[in-house]
Amino acid sequence: MEDTNELIAQRRQKLESLKDEGINPYPNDFRPDTLSAELVSRFTELDKEALTSVTESFSLAGRIMSKRVMGKASFVHIMDRKGRLQVFVKRDLIGEEAYSRFKKYDIGDFIGITGRIFKTNVGELSIEAAELRLLVKSLRPLPEKWHGLTDQETRYRQRYVDLIVNPGVKELFKKRSRFINVVRDCLIERDYLEVETPMMQPIPGGATAKPFVTHHNALGMDLYLRIAPELYLKRLVVGGIERVFEINRNFRNEGISQQHNPEFTMLEFYQAYATYDDLMDIIEDMVSRAAMEINGSCKVEYQGETIDLSPKWTRMTVKEAILKHSDASESVLSDRKKAFDYAKKIGLEPEERWGLGKILTEIFDEVAEHKLIQPTFITQYPTEVSPLSRKNDDNPDIVDRFELFITGREMANAFSELNDPIDQKERFNLQVAEKDAGDEEAHFMDEDYIRALEYGMPPTAGAGLGIDRLVMLLTNSASIRDVLFFPHMRPEEGRKTITDEEKKH
Repeated sequence: MEDTNELIAQRRQKLESLKDEGINPYPNDFRPDTLSAELVSRFTELDKEALTSVTESFSLAGRIMSKRVMGKASFVHIMDRKGRLQVFVKRDLIGEEAYSRFKKYDIGDFIGITGRIFKTNVGELSIEAAELRLLVKSLRPLPEKWHGLTDQETRYRQRYVDLIVNPGVKELFKKRSRFINVVRDCLIERDYLEVETPMMQPIPGGATAKPFVTHHNALGMDLYLRIAPELYLKRLVVGGIERVFEINRNFRNEGISQQHNPEFTMLEFYQAYATYDDLMDIIEDMVSRAAMEINGSCKVEYQGETIDLSPKWTRMTVKEAILKHSDASESVLSDRKKAFDYAKKIGLEPEERWGLGKILTEIFDEVAEHKLIQPTFITQYPTEVSPLSRKNDDNPDIVDRFELFITGREMANAFSELNDPIDQKERFNLQVAEKDAGDEEAHFMDEDYIRALEYGMPPTAGAGLGIDRLVMLLTNSASIRDVLFFPHMRPEEGRKTITDEEKKH
């Protein structure tokens, strides 16, 4: 196989040759009037003889994906945004000069064609080019035809090539778009208003996570990339927007893995005069509808498991899940020392300052979370680990909250919102103490949010859903990187590290 650098050099020579002939290799005056899929839809059922009566001329544009030169006639396949189509190029029809130039075109070049539709002797629908122009000269060869782009890391780094040579990738991202549309439709049908809230915030809040920090020069202040839009959306509920949602990016300064990317897409929605029970029904409807839209069934295959997304989903408490999926005794659930000892027994490292609720949450994460394969709502989280949730009226040690788990992963977090400003300030103060003790993920104090609550927020329930993880589920994707166009990666080997001095410029 020829060296890539040599092939690039050859293409650059062709580029210079075109310029020497007075030909612009990057024109912008060709306007296609049809797409490959439209022609296939209109004419694929007609036989060769019937197509001879079609006198209409069509203009298409696309990237050359294959090329066969056979003396005075050639065949190429072009790809546009809707598919592929064969083009028949005949010297006697486009002229000797144009044909000679065409023979020098490479796979990867963009061309524009005008001509009539017909079928070849083997029955393949094709365009017979009456005119043909180079629209873009490509300088870098595509991956070899039969093996394509198979290295996973290269696929993530060079998504633009991945999309060209691996058709299934484009289909996956179309499914992602359809999923988001279903989510949006489900909420708009229920009279929700879609909004946008700040990505850069003076105080990060709404989740337990370590934020990214940036600096605004004109204001002379640090700002944080948001870890969640929650506190801003609830400010809007205070202001009278009683049903509100946002689909947008969150940023969390955490590790990269198959399930985590530093920036990711979340849906958050809030509804006044509702409880977390109401949101379970909405999420069930939303996800099951999306499964039907994307896969035609509420049963989806994920990494060897059949997941049934048909409502109603299983509901159990944190304590019920611990008892079901471990050998813990009932007494562990109510006695801090026994819970502490049990946590150490199963390999955890509980801290002395943790209360019973925090310890039980860590035990649940260790023994139960990964076993929740079918859709399961886990309820009755401890108040200690839920600083923004409303306390349960019958038991103040727990809150009216749920998390949704599917395939052993958290997919959603929701609760009836805490709207008591005095209680909220006390819980913020506890979080500040946690932060002072070294917890980088603990909440900041947000005095303006307290002020907003003091004006009065109606009884409200809110939820956050991880869009990326749900798309992974519905597309049977093992890694979050598969469902992000441009996932974050470590620098390529040998790439120069940017110095602090260079960052200033």
